[in-house]
Amino acid sequence: MGSIELKGVEKWFGSAQVIKGVDLKIEEGEFVVFVGPSGCGKSTLLRMIGGLEDISRGALLINDGDVTDHPPSKRGLTMVFQSYALYPHLTVGENMGFSLKVAGVPKAEIQEQVAKAADVLKLEPFLERRPKDLSGGQRQRVAIGRSIVRDPTAFLFDEPLSNLDAALRVEMRYEIAKLHQNLKRTMIYVTHDQVEAMTLADRIVVLEYGKIAQVGAPRELYERPANLFVAQFIGSPKMNILPCTTRDGAYHLDNGGSGGFPLTSEATKVGIRPEHIEIADPGAGQSDGTIEVVEYLGADSFLIVDCGSDERVTVRLNGDTDLRSGARIGMVFPPDKTHFFDADGQSMTE
Repeated sequence: MGSIELKGVEKWFGSAQVIKGVDLKIEEGEFVVFVGPSGCGKSTLLRMIGGLEDISRGALLINDGDVTDHPPSKRGLTMVFQSYALYPHLTVGENMGFSLKVAGVPKAEIQEQVAKAADVLKLEPFLERRPKDLSGGQRQRVAIGRSIVRDPTAFLFDEPLSNLDAALRVEMRYEIAKLHQNLKRTMIYVTHDQVEAMTLADRIVVLEYGKIAQVGAPRELYERPANLFVAQFIGSPKMNILPCTTRDGAYHLDNGGSGGFPLTSEATKVGIRPEHIEIADPGAGQSDGTIEVVEYLGADSFLIVDCGSDERVTVRLNGDTDLRSGARIGMVFPPDKTHFFDADGQSMTE
């Protein structure tokens, strides 16, 4: 069992409220990622679940039991931090089994648990090494192994890959995804990295200033964002947002674009993702613009297009495009890929 439920959870530091009434149910075996900008409260919320921060108001339930006032040791959870926090004078095996040793677990059982964890994480060749003899990715695997041996109800990860370089982050994402498949345990993962969120999560919880902006599967958040915040936070490059008005049963871009397809609701913003924009001749689409910069990334090229009125649109094309800076182009916004938002920033797209 490993279900976790937050009921009206709040966190106050003096007169400052940083978590503002969070309700969330995490099912057994689910991989849930908390994501959001710096200061949104994602790490604080994780620490509240782990018992490292008190819950000011509300309740925390684990396997339907109220553990709001329980200390961390009584919650059956384990945390993996961005800092490996390994003992430099102990071997890998000793580091992984240290918590069991402190708890008085028999030596034979410790060795058995360490061997199992080492097998899952492919650490068998390194059990007699010291942390200084390991790479960053191997050290992080040791930190994860230290958590596995405790056989926790759920794993809590607080930006565990932020100290690794780009190549190691890719490797460790794969390791964590495989770990979840093998262990089938509940995992809650905090990150500011969208790629980690999109590739690892069963569900993503997008936090904005201490509140949940939207919860859903990665595809749901990408294709049907509930508001402007989620629309621009999920996706890289982010969704293009342009001001618009609605009149005569259609929307019209404030930069003079034609809009051109029916819309009866009062939208104030139109959104389109970079890869959904189609290139056309000037005057043939919803907006015209001049290419300012072409960013070549190999498989993809990004066009940064000046649409006037200080508005720029990013267009994602195949890397072999022959378009160059200074070219004048038209841009078509396919109706089924276009998003509309009202004056409050809420999605109007069905």
